[in-house]
Amino acid sequence: MYLSSISVENIRNLTKKTLNLSNGINVLYGKNAQGKTNLLEAVYFAAMGRSHRTNIYKELIAFGKREAFISCEIKGEFADSTINVRIQKEKKEIAVNGNVIKKLVELFGTMLIVIFSPEDLELVTAGPRVRRKFIDLNLCQIHPLYYHQLNKYHHILNQRNNLLKDIKKNKQSSETIFLWDSQLVECGIKIIDYRAKYINSLNDIAKNFHNKLTDNKENLKIIYRPNTDTDNYGQLMESSLDRDIYLGSTSVGIHKDDMGISVNNIDVRSYGSQGQKRSVSLSLKLSGIEYIKNKESPPIVLLDDVLSELDESRQMFLLKEIQGLQTILTCTGVEDVLVRIGDNVNIAKYEVKEGVINGKY
Repeated sequence: MYLSSISVENIRNLTKKTLNLSNGINVLYGKNAQGKTNLLEAVYFAAMGRSHRTNIYKELIAFGKREAFISCEIKGEFADSTINVRIQKEKKEIAVNGNVIKKLVELFGTMLIVIFSPEDLELVTAGPRVRRKFIDLNLCQIHPLYYHQLNKYHHILNQRNNLLKDIKKNKQSSETIFLWDSQLVECGIKIIDYRAKYINSLNDIAKNFHNKLTDNKENLKIIYRPNTDTDNYGQLMESSLDRDIYLGSTSVGIHKDDMGISVNNIDVRSYGSQGQKRSVSLSLKLSGIEYIKNKESPPIVLLDDVLSELDESRQMFLLKEIQGLQTILTCTGVEDVLVRIGDNVNIAKYEVKEGVINGKY
């Protein structure tokens, strides 16, 4: 699978443009704040139906414009696909092969992607929410039922939290809350199963990457740390009800899950060096790419100014491991990047300046 072309119109500061892309490495270069990341955002939006930078999709519309458009042509192993996106201030419309989708789950898998930004290098040190997002993004793309259960879970969770606030404020009966509890437990148990299997697979893959990255000096281990387990899920929710009413939110459930990460049996978050944490984050991101590749097909890799945040050895390791995958990367110093890539890769170069993209493949 690879993205053969993308057209954008009124996406942030980008001028109207159609880019034909290499199925190898595509380099978007230029000074900061010129619009390089905006193109990656457009690719991400077409694949996921949302932005990786904001929850307010109308922010993608260029200032003074009423609507924005993204169009992608994807070459698949067995069939080609198109994704067309229309973003208006009051709604968004996404069509796959000419058919407007009603649910995001109908979009997932059409264009598989993995994005890697400087923030991902803080995957180890950031809070649990960041690691849950890392888990969810990969699982949602290749397991539609997981997305369905996750979406259903958060809808029920919001309903329960609203009821908790009403109970605290109005002192109404809390008996009906157990109806929401049973639904949360049902969804949560299914999500726990997906996450446990995923992290178990990820552990094996990430361990191999980290061994190569550290010349077998460090043994990486990832474990799933669910907030609860399937045996006493309902009991824990029931016993925490008084606290939940006081807080006005649900304190037990898969929305509190995390991953445990250790190197040589030492907790990396607490005791790892900055270099170790970055190496682990790199291993985790690469393992996510490998997982998708093993389950479905090679994803498109989006590297948003990541190379500038890595030392030379980690840059070389990353570029070596993504060989054979279509990659769209942004950078400021293009010549340094080209030296790292080498001569045996199909490369396209595009300069981005004040929203104008110059260059062709």
